[in-house]
Amino acid sequence: MSVTTRRMQDLTVHDHTLTVPLVWDDPADSRTIEVHAAEVVREGGENLPYLVFLQGGPGHEAPRPFHSPAAPSWLDAALEHHRVVLLDQRGTGRSTPVGDADLDRGDEELAEYITHLRADAIVRDCEAMREHLGAATWSVLGQSFGGFTTLAYLSTDAASLEHVYITGGLSAVGRHPDEVYALTYDKMRIESERYYRRFPGHRERIRRVVDLAGDGRLVLPDGEVVSVSRVRSLGALLGSNDGWQTLWTLLEHEPHTNAFRHDFAAAMPFDARNPLYYVFHESSYADGNATRWSADRVEPEDFRADPTLLTGEHARRDWLDTVPGLLPWREVTLALAEVEWPRLYDAAAIAASGARGAAAVYVHDVYVPFEFSLETARLLPGVTPWITSEHEHNGLRSGGDVLERLIDLAHGRRVR
Repeated sequence: MSVTTRRMQDLTVHDHTLTVPLVWDDPADSRTIEVHAAEVVREGGENLPYLVFLQGGPGHEAPRPFHSPAAPSWLDAALEHHRVVLLDQRGTGRSTPVGDADLDRGDEELAEYITHLRADAIVRDCEAMREHLGAATWSVLGQSFGGFTTLAYLSTDAASLEHVYITGGLSAVGRHPDEVYALTYDKMRIESERYYRRFPGHRERIRRVVDLAGDGRLVLPDGEVVSVSRVRSLGALLGSNDGWQTLWTLLEHEPHTNAFRHDFAAAMPFDARNPLYYVFHESSYADGNATRWSADRVEPEDFRADPTLLTGEHARRDWLDTVPGLLPWREVTLALAEVEWPRLYDAAAIAASGARGAAAVYVHDVYVPFEFSLETARLLPGVTPWITSEHEHNGLRSGGDVLERLIDLAHGRRVR
């Protein structure tokens, strides 16, 4: 283990790095990884209780803390009540990150390695970090996939959690990935039509871009010959508070311009910077199932017929043949799609956990369906749901008000 300390104005950041097993439940497996967390403390808050933040994804590291102004945007609100632990989930950031260098392992070995990076293992890493910090309990803030991981935490180690705060992360429990993705298509149909009602001329602009892609005439700066499915994945922008502005600005450019090509590349939801986000994305919904390209398989007929209906967080198989940064991950990704993933959640244990806290449930969430979130919320009577249409899926990152409201709800300072 190692600990280093740095100062930023009135913040102190302690960087903790632990060596932990790659495979927690197999003492015969000697492989290890490093897990890193940044502990952020405001001056005068040295004795406050801990709050661990679990990032969305899967496959994204925790945000780096800054001050003046505070970043992430919710950090000030969190530091009013807590010392904040920003954990890089295994395989990301400074926690033995998975990247292109790992392709040298070979496809079969790397695919097996990645199977040990799921939420259940992240929970074990959290427990090791909590014990290292000397905390009997701590609270957790889970954004999106971090909320999924929080549900896995409640399935196995609920006694370690003082309060749980979940934002856009009440995942479906006991549902097949096909059910989840079918419902997210319904959400994207609504959001696509809503966008076109606001900006009617943009349907024809999307159709023009789709036609260029279909003819192989849209090429990005990295050499990607854009597929129709990549164009349609621009709909992922509609899942955030201000993403529609990015989409509107992009479509105001002519497709042959540098501005369009570079901005299009930047707007893609899946890219090579964080390959894990694509490579085993669907596994985050696999609660005891193989995924086998669920999003591809359940695409509705009207989406197949009308390419102006935009898609969201739907990982497409054909990108393994068209996206240069994903091509090296082809065989690994295909192998992971066939893995029979073990169960992540124990509904009975979650219901018996006695969890206390609050959860933001976004009515128009195109990534984590509202209907299944409400089913899961019923397993957690001590976790107050804040059901809102004020924010989209990224509400937490839009400012401190979301976390402030959840803390107030959990402590009885608000009713709703």
